[in-house]
Amino acid sequence: MPTRILPAGADPDAVRSLTTLLSQLPDAEPQPPVTDSTQLVDTLARLAAESVDELPEVVVVHERIGPVPALELIREVALRFPAVGVILVTTDASPGLFAAAMDSGARGLVALPLSYEELANRVQAVAQWSTGVRRHLGHGAETLAGAGGTVVTVSGAKGGVGATLTAIQLALAAQASGRATALVDLDLQTGDIASYLDIQFRRSVADLAGITDISPRVLADAVFRHDTGLALLLAPGEGERGEEVTDRATRQLVSALRSRYEVVVVDCGAQLGGAGAAAVEMADTALLVTTPDVIAVRAAKRTVRMWDRLQIRKAEETTVVVNRHTRHTEIQPALVQRITGTALARTAVPANFKELQGVVDAGRVHELDARSTVKQALWALAGELGLVRAAEGATHRGSGRGSVSLRRRKE
Repeated sequence: MPTRILPAGADPDAVRSLTTLLSQLPDAEPQPPVTDSTQLVDTLARLAAESVDELPEVVVVHERIGPVPALELIREVALRFPAVGVILVTTDASPGLFAAAMDSGARGLVALPLSYEELANRVQAVAQWSTGVRRHLGHGAETLAGAGGTVVTVSGAKGGVGATLTAIQLALAAQASGRATALVDLDLQTGDIASYLDIQFRRSVADLAGITDISPRVLADAVFRHDTGLALLLAPGEGERGEEVTDRATRQLVSALRSRYEVVVVDCGAQLGGAGAAAVEMADTALLVTTPDVIAVRAAKRTVRMWDRLQIRKAEETTVVVNRHTRHTEIQPALVQRITGTALARTAVPANFKELQGVVDAGRVHELDARSTVKQALWALAGELGLVRAAEGATHRGSGRGSVSLRRRKE
């Protein structure tokens, strides 16, 4: 059976040379190359959604792939697609880089300029390893292989627009439908999920920031299990500790959660930092919550433009949710969509704070009455986004994206 090999690199000449050499290997079947980290992850996710058997046995990553650095990309691929063997092609074949590549999940390293014999030996060894892993998976190994769970980020156009309440109710809807769900508070300085749910906790997302290999046991130790069944990973009680949660740590954390939960909802707050940006970049669906007033809509427009400038997410790949909507406001959802240039959630959340005040003040928003129009709208939104099982709502998913680093456009 031929070995399927997927080359990945940003330099056209380097990738062309790599593909030519790969095509000369015995029993090799090079796939059309991908040119950046987002395309690589999206391609693997699409194939994995069909079957693990559709994935290539080997992915060869050139050191100059972008925008995500090669080692971070390898770590994400290893976490999300454990049946795929990754080889790093690099000019630096030092022991230090070799160790770093292995720690990131690579199965091998090949030095530039390429040697046919070295490349052939490494591809053969990695292909054999991948075949063995798939044979093991086929006999019942417990894993969330392939694309993993759905990640949804919820950001606020500005403070006070209802992003946290939205995130909580989306997660509750997913959990109530029978899907294993994690809710993450990445509003690192001012996160309120713990207050909304009236819980005391010891560990937070900051405790995972310095861990390079987040194992299931390590993750379980940091997660707070709520009475509703939600797995909560909360913002640190000391806001200054939020600085420990870097964009790199966030990518590792989101990848680990995605591999172990069917739905991951991330409250990113209203202030952009490296951690929130990384989560938005990695999300299958990125929600931006606004209220139908001039100040909030202008803030939403600024946020969308900033995300685009920093290559975090394009406007058309962002979904705006209008909260506190009434038929009598001058600014209606269609106008918000035109102003921001984003996609628009079909479900608008009605303005009815009286329904919320009691449970918010008590820190029991999970006990919001099922007859509440706000709850009904938010749970309908969960169905629209495909976060609940088919019997409970829609099943489509947002467009997937790989993670890309927070940086300005190249000149």
